[in-house]
Amino acid sequence: MSGVDWESVAEATSGAVGALVSTTALYPLDTCKTKYQAEVRSEGCRKYRNLSDVLKEAIKENKVLSLYQGLTTKNLQTFISQFIYFYGYSFFKQLYLRKSGKKKIGTTVNLLVGVAAGCCTVILTQPLDNASSKMQTSAFGKSKGLWATLTEGSLADAFDALPISILLTTNPAIQYTVFDQLKLRLLHKQNQKALSSGAVSKAVALSAFSAFVLGAISKTVATILTYPAIRCKVMIQSADPDQDEESQDKPKHPKTFFGAFKAIWSNEGLPGFFKGLQAQILKTVLSSALLLMIKEKIAKFTWVALMALRQHVVTIKKRVKSV
Repeated sequence: MSGVDWESVAEATSGAVGALVSTTALYPLDTCKTKYQAEVRSEGCRKYRNLSDVLKEAIKENKVLSLYQGLTTKNLQTFISQFIYFYGYSFFKQLYLRKSGKKKIGTTVNLLVGVAAGCCTVILTQPLDNASSKMQTSAFGKSKGLWATLTEGSLADAFDALPISILLTTNPAIQYTVFDQLKLRLLHKQNQKALSSGAVSKAVALSAFSAFVLGAISKTVATILTYPAIRCKVMIQSADPDQDEESQDKPKHPKTFFGAFKAIWSNEGLPGFFKGLQAQILKTVLSSALLLMIKEKIAKFTWVALMALRQHVVTIKKRVKSV
């Protein structure tokens, strides 16, 4: 147990729990957003002219609960990916600080650390990511189960959009880099203000509101910079139209970045690369802000709980040795 990096485990656990709560709370919005983004048609042939049309379709067909199709898979993918990401991010960060002897990590190194953690995450969780997207974009009420979705194609199909996912590791990297830097500056200002007023203790954690605001700002920046790639990825991961009885004559979604790029350019032009940007920002900003807010508030509890677990395991080992 002495070889376990408990700080990284605590960071990963609190991050994963925060992601799980935010994903569940915003899942209907995520389903509407994903189905809206996945559709690529010329102006006069679009089924969804705006985000609300997806919700109206679910209500009209009496399948509002289908807005939650794929939720279990999404939560599984979210928990695993966020745990791996936060563990990797914390591990690589601590490793750099130990090897370099520095007390703080710079913006450039922070970005590289985030990218490294992100690459590890997407390589391990891409099949789940693809499955959850296919389940979300299936016709309402026709989503398959996780195992059926995973096994309906080849092994290579399970890793569709992996290159774009690796490219998009810059998204959370940018987000957490911006968040960490803003957090450090805010805490520094709070400490300076506290010292000037004669206070002895320093601020060590953000308030829930501050974490929410910083999370929103950081995710907005990351989303705007990477959105065209996000749109292409959604298209590649989407369920093919032939799952819908009304879509038998429609072409299947492209399975490469260049295929998705060409389809968007041919049907929607330059504005198509930013179709659904507002919905993406709304969903991801709320999700990331909630994630970071929850993570900040439970991080201390998680650390205390893990330390108690560690002590309990050590005590049991001592008893076993003494027998």
